[in-house]
Amino acid sequence: MSAQFERPLRIRFSHCDPAGIVFFPQYLVMTNALVEDWFNEGMRIDYAQMISRRRIGLPIVKLDCEFSRPSQMGETIMLTLNVVAVGRRSLSIEIVGHHDGETRFRAKQVLVTTSLESGQSIPIPADIASALAPFAPQPDSIEAHRS
Repeated sequence: MSAQFERPLRIRFSHCDPAGIVFFPQYLVMTNALVEDWFNEGMRIDYAQMISRRRIGLPIVKLDCEFSRPSQMGETIMLTLNVVAVGRRSLSIEIVGHHDGETRFRAKQVLVTTSLESGQSIPIPADIASALAPFAPQPDSIEAHRS
């Protein structure tokens, strides 16, 4: 079984619309912050240095979101990141936000390693690929997912 990365997140006033529920684009801000935390804490890859010094970007090139139930100010939701697939230049992840066993939203994203100098996709650097390995799905879990 592959590792997952989780973080609790308190829903704040700044996340909410006038109705007091999370304004749906804020979930994308939350998922981006989770990816940064995953790189920094889960994989021990300095995200800021990856962007600023190494000039490697990780833009979302495909996004699918499902919003199941609203989240309200004051709640704490658990954000869970799972790696679905790792390619030569991209990775697919799924982030689920849940509270008390109830799914609030699900985001499926494809991220591509990109040169910030040329704007072109590049192979995933060896150190990042190595750090991704514990999170990557195992071959038997891929087969189980297909059936």
